[in-house]
Amino acid sequence: MNKSKLKALFSNMCCSACGHDFEEDSFFIKREEKSLIVLQVVCAECGKSFGLAFLGIGSVDIKDEKPLEFQPCPMPISYDDVLDAHHFIDKLEKDWNKYIPDELKNNL
Repeated sequence: MNKSKLKALFSNMCCSACGHDFEEDSFFIKREEKSLIVLQVVCAECGKSFGLAFLGIGSVDIKDEKPLEFQPCPMPISYDDVLDAHHFIDKLEKDWNKYIPDELKNNL
């Protein structure tokens, strides 16, 4: 499988660290068989590794079509976001679970 088709498969995804789209040089094919591809995905911009992906391709044909429109990748969670969440949770009253609907309380 050529890397342009891999890029098409990952066209609606981006790096969770820097938000950069995956490029053809983001994919490193480790093994390729008739119906299986093992590849490593690494952001070409910041170098973050996303580990290995096992793709069962079979007889599916990946068309070079215009990708669907999606919202841009969200920014990664910052230290300030974590601190804000901590302060929010810290200020909750002891009976905070009264705000959870009864049908969801069974899952707690």
